Amino acid sequence: MSEWHKIFRNGPVLTYSPEEMRELGRQIGKILMPGEILGVVGELGAGKTHLTQGIMEGLGSSEAAASPTFSLVHEHADGRLPACHFDFYRLKDESELTGIGWEEYLDGETVLIVEWANLFPEALPEETSWLLLEHEGSCLRRVSLAPAE
Repeated sequence: MSEWHKIFRNGPVLTYSPEEMRELGRQIGKILMPGEILGVVGELGAGKTHLTQGIMEGLGSSEAAASPTFSLVHEHADGRLPACHFDFYRLKDESELTGIGWEEYLDGETVLIVEWANLFPEALPEETSWLLLEHEGSCLRRVSLAPAE
């Protein structure tokens, strides 16, 4: 079990604002280890990018984490660990991952955060940690550490 999984030892975490979602991400980012892979799943507007922004802040990255929907991947090399933020939303099929060098990112050192990872779960290694973000109201979100896809 990864150290940050303990954040969820009592079950799902509820957040009541985008800032609380970022704070949850910061807590996770501060204790991530090299090579950890997070599959982040949730509907549009569930808070995936806010969570990722917090994770990058927790890793010490000074680069703002924006949704990489159009570029597919953003690399962040200035924190305590190298990290990459992926967005699988626009991918039509798994072969497009080859075009962005997906296999090269699975180096065991780089932290990978993958939004919409559920679209291509077979592309992620078995050790991927899955975070499920669910709408519970206008601002309320439930974040769960989910079983592997």
